[in-house]
Amino acid sequence: MRALLFATAALIGAPAAAQDHSAHEGHDVPAQEDHSSHGEMDHSQHEGMDHSSMNHGEMDHSRMDHGEMDHSQMDHSQMDHGDMKIPEGPPPPRAFEGPAHAAELFFDRERMAAARAYNHVSHGNMTTGTVLAERLEARLSDGHDAYLWDVSAWYGTSVDKVVFKTEGEGELDGGAVEDAEMQLLWGHAIGPFIDLQAGVRLDVEPETTAHLAVGVAGLAPYMIHFDAAAFVSDEGDLTARIEAEHDMKFTQKLILQPRIEAELSAQDIPERGVGAGLSKVEVGARLRYEFLPEFAPYIGVEYEAATGQTADYIRAAGEDPDGVTVLLGLRFWF
Repeated sequence: MRALLFATAALIGAPAAAQDHSAHEGHDVPAQEDHSSHGEMDHSQHEGMDHSSMNHGEMDHSRMDHGEMDHSQMDHSQMDHGDMKIPEGPPPPRAFEGPAHAAELFFDRERMAAARAYNHVSHGNMTTGTVLAERLEARLSDGHDAYLWDVSAWYGTSVDKVVFKTEGEGELDGGAVEDAEMQLLWGHAIGPFIDLQAGVRLDVEPETTAHLAVGVAGLAPYMIHFDAAAFVSDEGDLTARIEAEHDMKFTQKLILQPRIEAELSAQDIPERGVGAGLSKVEVGARLRYEFLPEFAPYIGVEYEAATGQTADYIRAAGEDPDGVTVLLGLRFWF
């Protein structure tokens, strides 16, 4: 009988435990109530809660895991960046109110001046020098094999330097020098990539002749190296020479260098076999392999042609005024 009474009480209590307590929202929950059962609560009913009255300033955001937040759903187009403006024009006057060298507020003025002077010397006014053999080559052509040199050197700063140039050629078989010249120039930077050069030129062969020389040399757009100069001889003859070349890298070591050179004269110079106008043009290309940047043998081909009266002088001497030449040479610098 006692067991029957316990079973009946259990059946009566079960529906009571499952009944809906939503109607009890106004009742105070005793403090000793077990809240572990709230995991079964339906929080969808909280949609009507007014979160604007909640004090989020007291929330500890340092404990929030922002890595789990999905920022891809944020609509950044709605953010107002219109107040962010980039200033235009010169700096405001207050930018110049402080000292010219702020470090002098903390360190001795004379010591800082000496440090700045040393910095200028070591980074912008240091003296360096280079020797460049642009062309040391054998020139093989039909009936006239020759050798040629084209060497330059300079020493000085990035603004002012002393420049030395020499070039010439001769017969490969007999070794006789046919043309040879030297130039001693002062070079002054007139731009980031261009130097003005002025000085003297001395022709040693075929006869000794002195010239005043003035020109420009440097780097033109599209990485074209150029050297252009005008010369006035001690006999009053005016001539000019223009050279240009461009390095085309197939790899870091294999480089093709197209090159063009033109010579001009303002008058006929019969004793030199030079006619007025465009007297000679050389167009060629050299393919070099840089075992080291400072050491590169090369092969190439070049077409050389005399024009105008200069060509007539050459024909009168029984020679061909134009021809193709195969080149074998070496380029190095140190």
